Amino acid sequence: MESLRDLPIMGIVPIAGVFAVLFAMYLMWDVLRRDTGNDAMKDIADRIMEGAKAFIGRQYRTIAMLAIVAAVAIALVLALVTNVPPDVNHDGVMDNADKIGLGWRTAVAFLVGALCSGVAGIVGMYVSVKSNLRTAAAAMKGLGPAVQTALRGGAVSGFLIVALSLLGVSAMFYAFGGSSNPELAPFLIVGFGFGASFVALFSQLGGGIYTKAADMGADLVGKVEAGIPEDDARNPAVIADLVGDNVGDCAGRGADLFESTAAENIGAMILGVIIYLAIKNVPGIPHPEYFVLFPLVIRSFGIFATALGLLSVDSPLPFFKMKESDDPMGALNKGFFLSVIVSIAFLALSTNIMLGQGGIQWQFYFYAGLVGIATSVAFVFITQYYTEFKYRPVRDIANAARTGPATSAVMGVSVGFESTFSTAVVIGAALWASFALGQQADIPGVTDIRAGLFGTAVATMGMLMTAAYILAMDTFGPITDNANGVIEMSGNPGDARKVTDRLDAVGNTTKALTKGYAVGSAGLAAFLLFFAYLDEVVKIDPNALTMTNAANQLVEVINLADVRVFVGALMGAMLAFLFSALAIRAVSKTAGAVIEEVRRQFHENPKIMTGEVRPDYARCVDITARAGLREMVLPGIVAIVVPVTVGIVLRQEAMGAFLMIGTISGILLASVLNNSGGAWDNAKKFVESGAMKDENGKPVLKGSQIHAAAVVGDTIGDPFKDTAGPSLHVLVKLLSTITLVLAPIFI
Repeated sequence: MESLRDLPIMGIVPIAGVFAVLFAMYLMWDVLRRDTGNDAMKDIADRIMEGAKAFIGRQYRTIAMLAIVAAVAIALVLALVTNVPPDVNHDGVMDNADKIGLGWRTAVAFLVGALCSGVAGIVGMYVSVKSNLRTAAAAMKGLGPAVQTALRGGAVSGFLIVALSLLGVSAMFYAFGGSSNPELAPFLIVGFGFGASFVALFSQLGGGIYTKAADMGADLVGKVEAGIPEDDARNPAVIADLVGDNVGDCAGRGADLFESTAAENIGAMILGVIIYLAIKNVPGIPHPEYFVLFPLVIRSFGIFATALGLLSVDSPLPFFKMKESDDPMGALNKGFFLSVIVSIAFLALSTNIMLGQGGIQWQFYFYAGLVGIATSVAFVFITQYYTEFKYRPVRDIANAARTGPATSAVMGVSVGFESTFSTAVVIGAALWASFALGQQADIPGVTDIRAGLFGTAVATMGMLMTAAYILAMDTFGPITDNANGVIEMSGNPGDARKVTDRLDAVGNTTKALTKGYAVGSAGLAAFLLFFAYLDEVVKIDPNALTMTNAANQLVEVINLADVRVFVGALMGAMLAFLFSALAIRAVSKTAGAVIEEVRRQFHENPKIMTGEVRPDYARCVDITARAGLREMVLPGIVAIVVPVTVGIVLRQEAMGAFLMIGTISGILLASVLNNSGGAWDNAKKFVESGAMKDENGKPVLKGSQIHAAAVVGDTIGDPFKDTAGPSLHVLVKLLSTITLVLAPIFI
């Protein structure tokens, strides 16, 4: 093994990044060359693309202007207000030149992160729209081709997002002196994570408001009032609904997962700096910088592991080849577990080579990484349990619909609250186990607490190894949803509709699964990002925080007995609820406008219902687009202004409490919103599938009172699971990145 440690392992980072881009291009070619169906299907897909491009163009122009203003403000604030700047010029003197250097470097990193996040979202949306038509055409040939087309279409954005994150963080690290000063560069690139979080927040908010307002308007008037099927061409809001799947679930989630991987990567590197400084002069450790660079390498290996898992789905291999009777979720799970198995092998290799120098007990970090991988698997099953209709929670909601919409709504809220138990237990157990394992690593000159903290970083990176596959499954959801709409609107029901109905139900679960994964990774990362903030504060001013003696080791603490600190914690707990309220209210207001427009068109032109006249789709698209852009601003500004105000007024220790408690409340509230919304959605799908029986043993039909009650529950869950919940994932990471970037002005 000693000879392996001499390998130039850092070369894997650019190789993996380039491979991910080329692999995504191959997948794009493979999807785009497939059958596009008949002219009616192409017409529907063109309308979806037109609406999606118009909204994304307007949205990202708005976000770009906000980002430029924010970058200038960051540069000026850090240059003018920072009291104790880092020695960014490496001249041994901390002066105004260092303040200016910190300001412009952070601003540049912010803009690069924002640009990469925007590209990630736009690419995800574009490929999704192109894939839905081909998935619809593939569904006319069978289940296997449709699953493979949708998954590979989703994987294009998955691999490009992971590649952009990996290459972006790596490039900024080396551009800001990482090769010569690895102890300083991670602190200078936190702006990259902040930029990514900034764009992701507005992208997720705008897209989420758009998609759920259109969805609610289409469902409540179309299904409940008019009694027409989902995705019926007579529904004026149907194109806006299908466009929303792409701008919210694809563009928004793509930006969300991009900022997650980037922020957590940088946080792990910052924790690695402490170990690097302790061991850089220890004999027998030739590469102490590996503790800083390890997150980049482990994510690189994850790219190769997920590529193998993806290619296995519906491949000619006996175990992976799908049959028409197979459960699509089972096929996706097989590919995921292959990715997990290969990731474990790569994890063992990388921890041994990079973390096993000088007698360090690397195997404990390998075990910590296994904890992270196991956590990702656990969240897959937790999410499936709460959102698949073969399990109790969804069936409970469906049965509650027998007695009306009120009981269905109450049961859904109950399911959401219940899900916090498994979320908290899994995240808590993973943190505890990875911390305890890291403490056993026996690193020379490093305290057990610091070694344990790095164990949580390894666990977080282990969880992120399968990020590309999880992203592929996420985008699988809106692709299959749109394919279902294309089939319905183009008049191609029959066997193809049965296939897309099955895929649509699975897509609801895969979308929920990604949200669960995001919550899990945010929970694991919360601890490391919290300590990264403490390290940043102490690095700037060693006397800025209270220190205590724990097991004969000095560690930073946040003293909740201090009234200012307690108030900071209280504000942190409040923010997640206020932010969610603003996001949900925005959806409600916009959905009301869509509902009125759909009713107006039905009333003024009865020939729409007879199919003689085509509805004015563009009107609903315009209403949702304008409202999505307008309504995203207030919750976005609140998410930025509140933490900055707390940090400036109550100072650094209160800001630490704000970050800690705000993260905890955000994670648990996101779990409630995501799982209740996903369960409501699939309870409706369960009723619509005909699997639910009435008191006479006959299938419950669409248009019945039970179905109407299930639809009402689903519409309540829409802003929960696709607007407020996913936006909270971004908020949690934004709190970490904004505190890391602005820590110099809080002291």
